[in-house]
Amino acid sequence: MEQATSAQAAAKGSVCGRFPVSGLLALAATGFLTMLTETIPAGLLPQIGAGLAESPARAGQLLSIYAAGSVVAAIPFTALTRGVPRRRLLLITIVTVAAVNLLTAISSVFAVTMAGRLLAGMAAGIQWAMIAGYAMRLVDERVKGRALAISMSGIPLALAFGVPLGTLSATMVGWRTIFTAVAVLSVAAAGWVLAAVPEVPGEPARDRVPLARVLRRPGLAAVLLAAVAFELGHMTVFTYVAPVLSRAGLGHQVGAVLLVFGVAAIAGLWVTGLLIDGHLRALAIASMALFAFVMATLALVGTAPGIVVIAVAVWGFTLGGAPTVFQAASAGAARESVTVAQSMLVTVLNAGMAAGALTGGIALSSLGISALPWVGVVIFFGALVVVSGARRHAFPPPARRDTLDILDATPTRTGD
Repeated sequence: MEQATSAQAAAKGSVCGRFPVSGLLALAATGFLTMLTETIPAGLLPQIGAGLAESPARAGQLLSIYAAGSVVAAIPFTALTRGVPRRRLLLITIVTVAAVNLLTAISSVFAVTMAGRLLAGMAAGIQWAMIAGYAMRLVDERVKGRALAISMSGIPLALAFGVPLGTLSATMVGWRTIFTAVAVLSVAAAGWVLAAVPEVPGEPARDRVPLARVLRRPGLAAVLLAAVAFELGHMTVFTYVAPVLSRAGLGHQVGAVLLVFGVAAIAGLWVTGLLIDGHLRALAIASMALFAFVMATLALVGTAPGIVVIAVAVWGFTLGGAPTVFQAASAGAARESVTVAQSMLVTVLNAGMAAGALTGGIALSSLGISALPWVGVVIFFGALVVVSGARRHAFPPPARRDTLDILDATPTRTGD
């Protein structure tokens, strides 16, 4: 009887009879620790460099190679592992990240540490691509957006707090202790997943849609384009947030301002989780418009400290919910190929992150700090145009999304 019930739930797209808060939080904790593994070295570069007999600049490559691993692995490895049961695959990625953190804590050889970080980045690319689809298979259709917001909440939280947490911890304990602690917490997260997240079968071979066909799903290309523009615009300015704040006389309060940013991100994530199931299009348009507004504020009155702090808070609030908006939009456009679509989203977001840092550096060196927010304005305005125009499949109004859900089983044409 229990097996029959599980089969019926799976057929409806849900394997849990009630909203699985603990399981979704376990997924969130997993994403948090994996993203923390990527970001926390940014606040520890002098200490890591000294410990490995390398310069801080060279130690910074530990972040680059992690991101590179995610970009390289997300799409092909996700495609190769579509048939593997979801919890088993998730546990493999968690254990891999935990092992690499332990390796980082004990290694004194830079090349070994770099190799481990590359492996962890590859595991992260697979993990981030699968968490969203996994969470959405645990719940009914009407609360998929809420489940997505909870399960993916760890990633924006780690993005917001990773660097400040690393910097603060470095003053209390050694950097090797920090990586050991993250490894132990990752093992604990694996136990939580094993206890609270039900197993979900992989995708049968007969149901696997080729990658090229997934990319041609109506609306998906528009979602990916808007997502890469979002990440490009954000990282173009955020990478150099310290000089942006220094322009307003806040150079000695960067940590405190970033704390405001992080707290605001939590609030934005919470609001997005409440609204995402019925207001995806409105959230997408509002997010891109607010990003553009923040950049314009920093460009026009970026020397006024009070206004800059408020603008940073709005920036954090908007950033907290933006990844969830794109994850929900890509899942809606991809339908049953959500995991593959998420792997594409992971790839473009990481590519946008790298391109944003490069774009910001070029703009800063050639145009100066006062011009940097204007670059963000242009990029986010472009993202707003994409989101506003993609109303048929990528970011449809609620009534349109309901209609598409009813017609889910019918063939569709490419294009947005």
